[in-house]
Amino acid sequence: MVEVERRSAQRHRTLKAGHIAFNRAGTIDCRVRNLSEIGACLEVAGQVGIPDEFTLLIEYDHLKRRCRVMWRSPKQLGVKFIPEAVVAEIAAQQPADEKAQP
Repeated sequence: MVEVERRSAQRHRTLKAGHIAFNRAGTIDCRVRNLSEIGACLEVAGQVGIPDEFTLLIEYDHLKRRCRVMWRSPKQLGVKFIPEAVVAEIAAQQPADEKAQP
């Protein structure tokens, strides 16, 4: 059976250290297995505690991108990068008291 590629952008194989950041203080280490302009495949020790949306940090590339999980397996997850315009729009819709929290 031939697998059909459904991604809209070609991903490039890589092996980089990354961090899944959420809740302003929590991080989970990951490995970036492939990367494109619109998403990535991340390898993790386990899925426990990883939210559906988070910030991916790749220090080597100075990359910081908001992500949405598109699929999960026990040790991997596929993420789609959330466009910066959407991130700004979501932030603008938050009540002022939520923005002011440390």
